[in-house]
Order: sequence, then C-alpha cells, then structure tokens
Amino acid sequence: MIEDVERCYRAVQSRDPRFDGWFFTAVTSTGIYCRPSCPARTPRRANVRFYPSAAAAQQAGFRACLRCRPDAAPGSPEWNSRADVVARAMRLIADGVVDRAGVAGLAARLGYSQRQLNRLLVAEVGTGPLALARAQRAQTARILIETTDLALTHLAFAAGFASVRQFNDTIRAVFATTPTGLRRRRPAAGRPPASSPLGGGAGAVSLRLAHRAPFAGGPLLGFIGQRAVPGVESFGAGEYRRSLGLPHGDGVVALSLEDDCMRATLRLGDLRDLTTAVSRCRRLLDLDADPVAVDDVLAADPVLRRSVRAVPGRRVPGAVDGFELAARAVIGQQVSVVGARTVAGRLVGAYGRPLEVPDDLLTHVFPGPGQLAAADPGGFPMPRARGRALMALAEAAAAGELVIDPGADPVELRARLVALPGVGPWTADYVALRALGDPDAFLPTDLGVRRAFARMGLPDDPKALAERAEHWRPWRAYAMTHLWDQPSHLEEAA
Repeated sequence: MIEDVERCYRAVQSRDPRFDGWFFTAVTSTGIYCRPSCPARTPRRANVRFYPSAAAAQQAGFRACLRCRPDAAPGSPEWNSRADVVARAMRLIADGVVDRAGVAGLAARLGYSQRQLNRLLVAEVGTGPLALARAQRAQTARILIETTDLALTHLAFAAGFASVRQFNDTIRAVFATTPTGLRRRRPAAGRPPASSPLGGGAGAVSLRLAHRAPFAGGPLLGFIGQRAVPGVESFGAGEYRRSLGLPHGDGVVALSLEDDCMRATLRLGDLRDLTTAVSRCRRLLDLDADPVAVDDVLAADPVLRRSVRAVPGRRVPGAVDGFELAARAVIGQQVSVVGARTVAGRLVGAYGRPLEVPDDLLTHVFPGPGQLAAADPGGFPMPRARGRALMALAEAAAAGELVIDPGADPVELRARLVALPGVGPWTADYVALRALGDPDAFLPTDLGVRRAFARMGLPDDPKALAERAEHWRPWRAYAMTHLWDQPSHLEEAA
C-alpha cells in the first residue's frame, strides 16, 4: 500500500511536517505509531512500518504516540483532490455517516454493496469503514477527555461509542492508557475553565485545527466574513462565527487565527455532533490541502507568480452545508455580494429555524430544503425567476433527488443542477468548488476572474480564460482565489 518506503523513511529522518497525514510511521520495537514529524528519536529502518491511515496502524496493533498525537494530524489531501468512490467514502466517514447510519448507510449513499466498499477501502486505505470510524471515535473521545470536564460515562456516548466498555477498550487499545489516565495527563492549555464546566449535554469545546504550512488564514476568513449572512454568521475583530445545523441538534462555532493556527470553539446542543462539526469546519477552511503542491504549480505561471509569492498557502473557501451553499449561489446570481447577503438575511428571518439559545448576533440556522420547499415562492425577496429557481432547488433536495454533500459525484451533481430551471453553469461550478471542495473547479464566466485579467491587459473572454487555466490544472480553484482576492499582486504581462 505504501510503495515508496525509502521516501517515507527520509521524510521521517527530516521530521518534515508536510507529510503529516499522508502516511503514519509504526515502530515494531515500541508498538507505537507516529506522524512523520514526531520529535522523538528516529527509529532504525528495520523497525519501521508505514501505513496509509491511523486506522490501519491501529488495526495492526500499534497504539498512538502521546507525544506527537498522530490522530490529530491533518487529513490526507488525497481525499480532497479525488472524486472516486474511495475518496467520497473517506469524506463521508469523516462527516460521521458510519456512526449515524452504519456501513450499510454509507454503502447505500455511494451506490455500492457493503462488500464492494470494504474491499475498495482495504485496498487503498489499509482497513475498512468500521475501523476508520473507530479511529475517528477515539480521536473525538481524546478531544473531549482533554478539553472538557464531562463525566467519562456521558463522554463515551457523546463520542459515538455504543457502550462504556467499548469506549474503555478502544482508549486502552489506541492510547495504551485508561480514559482517566488520559485525562490526568492532558495539557494544561487544553483544560476548560473551572468556572464554565460542561453540563446538561451542552457546552463549549475549544480545540486547535491542524493544517499544513503555509496557511493564509487571514484572507480566507476575510473572504468568508465578507459574505456573512445576518442571523446565521458574523465577522469582526478577526473572528468568524456561525450557526450550525447538525444531525442531533444545533450548534455555534467561533473560528479565529491564533499564533498561526486556527482555533475553533464549538458550543453544541448535543456532543454527539462534535465529529461532524469539526469535519465541516475543516472543509469550510480547506485545512487538509497540500499548499506546497498547489503553490508549486501556480507559481510556474507568470500571471500568478507574484500573488503566490506574496500570499502563499491560500485555501479555497468551502461550506458547512451543501444545500445552504447552493441556495446562496442561486440567490447571488447577477447581484452584488452585499445584495446577496441582504436577500439571504431576509430569507433567514422569514424561514430559518431559530436557535434554541441565540448567540449574540447569531439567531437562526439557515433554512433547510424542507422549509423552503413548503414556502410560497411569491414571498421570496427576489425576482420571480430566481425565486422559481430557488424553489426548484429546494424541492429537488427535499425529495432526495439532489444530494449535495461530501459524498456527491461532481459530474453527476453538475448535471443535476444545470437541469434545474434557472440554474446555469456558473452556479453549478460554484457549488462544485465550494460545497464539494473540487480543487480543479473553474468558472470562466466569473466576473471577478474576468476583471482580474482585464486589469492585466489580458484577454478576458471565457474561451481565453479557459485556455489559460489549463496551465493551472489540477488546482484551478486555487488559482481563482488569487484572482478574486489579490489582483494588485498580479503581473501586468504574461
């Protein structure tokens, strides 16, 4: 499964953090597995085994290093850059589908039998969906143990375990200690304030979201914050906050840059949603990307070279909910960013679900397809044609004919979207770019991209743009973030 073992070993020798999440290093003499950048002494080559996932290392009998915390490494960027069934399965597992619907539900969502899906995952990831979900539950449990004072019995079920015994056995197998022992040795920085313990099944969880360097977090938060919908999102003083509609309840997240890392503080109505909430925040911020690979390709083009050097590590803004992003894309057709925010805010006030416990400026969860499909489109605060397009989108999603989530096939989704009345190629590609995280999505008719090219004195017609964008494959979506946000850095000639 890991073919170039010598390259992996050289990465371990150099403690290169760029490889964290790409593979995991297991040491036979200690029975421990680590991330490549672990600061411990480099093991002898004869004692090292390499695995493509933490779950595969755990299934082979290795336990997680408590020094480098390999379970908290960034996810493999491979699952973001691919659209095949294994990549889509990995994204759905990260979203908690196995915990909610079992392997049968995951297989049905992808259109495969359980046996076929298990065989594909074992061949590429080294283990099946149950082991992958188990490793994820162990990571969620460790986060809760270290960042909350929640009773361990309640914590076990919040992390997704079926029983306390299963919880205890998994923690011992993965971390070689008991849950109580893990809590005793938790870092002081991760402990919750004594004045605000969690209780009643709700509370705050604060954690660092791992990513690969370089990371242009400021421009990313700025892009998302400029489009914040009143009632659902807010942005100020470098902090982005938003409400979340999650499988077991509602939540609120605050995201901010802290010493070049991303800090997430989550307040959840049901702690069983922690895994899903973290996964969706990671997708919103594109934290599993490989910025070095992206920047190497884009910097080779004179059109983007200066921008890449000025702001390395740009990310593509994602979404926490596919339907919400698609609805906002329809609302934003042929209107300004400010106009789209205003219209979306009115829609939220009229049809959104109020938060049980409002959080400052956050009062609602964005309306789901059911709420909009049951509404009168004549009451939508937008032109009739756009209202009909939004209604068609909501009806298709409510009926299950249109599923916009990390497991969707980009080609099939684009076709279904364009088939809806009032939805064109720009909207379909924008949804693929942000809701699915397609790294090669490109919008040749986008006004911002065309204006950026016009400022450089380059042909800005869609055909010329599409031809130029061929140089940026497979990272055309990242090229667009440079064209959207930093036109002043671009070369005047190409």
